[in-house]
Amino acid sequence: MPLLSVIVPCFNEEAALPHFYTEAVSALAEIGGGVQAEFVFVDDGSMDGTMRVIKGLRAQDRRVRYISFSRNFGKEAAIFAGLKECVGDFATLMDADLQDPPALLKDMYAALTREGCDCAAARRVNRKGEPPIRSLFARVFYRVINKISQTEIVDGARDFRMMTRKYVNSVCEISEYNRFSKGIFSWVGFKTKWLEYENAPRVAGNTKWSFWKLFKYSLDGILAYSTVPLYISSAVGLLCFVASLIMILFYFIKTLIWGDPVAGYPSLICFILMIGGIQLFSIGVLGQYLAKTYLETKRRPAYIVSERESDSVDGEQRTENS
Repeated sequence: MPLLSVIVPCFNEEAALPHFYTEAVSALAEIGGGVQAEFVFVDDGSMDGTMRVIKGLRAQDRRVRYISFSRNFGKEAAIFAGLKECVGDFATLMDADLQDPPALLKDMYAALTREGCDCAAARRVNRKGEPPIRSLFARVFYRVINKISQTEIVDGARDFRMMTRKYVNSVCEISEYNRFSKGIFSWVGFKTKWLEYENAPRVAGNTKWSFWKLFKYSLDGILAYSTVPLYISSAVGLLCFVASLIMILFYFIKTLIWGDPVAGYPSLICFILMIGGIQLFSIGVLGQYLAKTYLETKRRPAYIVSERESDSVDGEQRTENS
């Protein structure tokens, strides 16, 4: 019988996990077809009782598996770990806050088994409930990255998706340290079906994504899938050089014809500030790419596992044997 792995990255989701588990079990039962399921919870260094809740679920349901990080490595690392850890014929990524509706699992499984798709992904058709400024910047990000990148990032796309084993293996082959999963999912290709739904509020707790974190995450996506910022800095430098030649020629002719003295201090300061700002901007863009390259060359692991469910099983067996 086919096995479906449900991968759930968790960071301080103590309040939401019981609700998620109840809803997910109910949705999995509706899939039918003799589908077996396993839950792979990835604790991303939570500071509340998330691991206690996960272990409680493990005690009552042996389908529950888990791994716990030694510290907070970020959601991208948690997604990567879950995909590497799962063993199912199919795998689905879901957030624990129920903003990813479990009711879509049935349609996703049908798309993979009946329509021949390799991936069934969810996208929000609206951002109801989000702060207007956050929604505005999100729309701008998707427009910008799709203009400057050859990898299409679907507006409103979530990490919530169901994948075949072939698709999962392809994603896991991309072992880069600086991960941007939305880009990776699109870059690997394969046939993908998009399922639309309206934005849902969190069932419990607060979002872990501040505006600043989302801004840095968007920059990671742009740097990972486009080199256009480097071309922009080069073009701006060339434009400033041409503008300086034109201004030199203008002031030279003006002085020869009308004898007007060239304004000194104010214009000089303005030019210095402008050129200095452009240089710092270009150096900063180049520095971001170098920083990403530097981190990749270190070849550090994307995450470190502190505990997994097999550790507790081994401990119980050692206790029984002694």
